[in-house]
Amino acid sequence: MAIKKWHPLSELETMRDEMERMWDELFPTPRRSLLGSPWRRLSSEDAVSIPPIDIVDKEDEVLVKLEVPGVEKQHIDVSVHDNTLHIKGEIKEDKEIKEDQYIRRERSYKSFARSISIPADIDEENVKAELKDGILEVHLPRTETQKPKKITVDVS
Repeated sequence: MAIKKWHPLSELETMRDEMERMWDELFPTPRRSLLGSPWRRLSSEDAVSIPPIDIVDKEDEVLVKLEVPGVEKQHIDVSVHDNTLHIKGEIKEDKEIKEDQYIRRERSYKSFARSISIPADIDEENVKAELKDGILEVHLPRTETQKPKKITVDVS
């Protein structure tokens, strides 16, 4: 059995589907059975994506990694304000498949947004982000006062 990711609205979607099924049983119409419900919406899985995130506390910086396969650089927005990292993005897939005389176009649009509170003072002027192989890395350098200081121990 496959593990399915839980979404907050999944119970409401299940309830809506069950109510539509009962309505169709009570009042069947040929149009509804052919076309489906006119109120059918995308599920929350199709419309919103929550990328997995890793946060690594290093000596000189905090490193945040997000898995964002299929997201292009121009569709990602990264900002830092009051030690909170904000990341927003869109996944746009547009493909055309030609078979014999038929042309089929399929589009998929997903968006994501994450806000992460960083428990250290960050040098907001020197934050760097890079996207490589579907992994977004955000380097959040610590301020000088937050960097650990080495103390030598004198032996007497």
